[in-house]
Amino acid sequence: MSLRSPLGKVLGLGAAKEGVKHWWSQRVTAIALALLGGWFIGSLFLLGNFDYATVVAWIRNPYDAALLVLFIATLAYHSLLGVQVVIEDYVAGALKTAAIVVSNFLHVGVSVLGILAVLRIAFGSAP
Repeated sequence: MSLRSPLGKVLGLGAAKEGVKHWWSQRVTAIALALLGGWFIGSLFLLGNFDYATVVAWIRNPYDAALLVLFIATLAYHSLLGVQVVIEDYVAGALKTAAIVVSNFLHVGVSVLGILAVLRIAFGSAP
């Protein structure tokens, strides 16, 4: 038996006022990914040849490089939002906080590496 009042038991467990923003972010990034994914698949289809020189030439096109960076960033953010929801729903306690922090670091790290790889090729310092 607890001596805490019903209000005391739920204080701090209420809405964090972030749910709507999170929901909208998932939907907007999904739409952006549908458009960018269509561009990506279409561009790869039009390449025809996937040898190193052709792909590097494609990435060195400024418009393709910019869209590729947007695709990577949007994909990483959308993935981060989805993984966060899964962690919040299925992981409990202190492990939840640690899992969210690790997930955030991994998503940021992968997106930064991907964007740096595109920029390195786009600006011509790739071998």
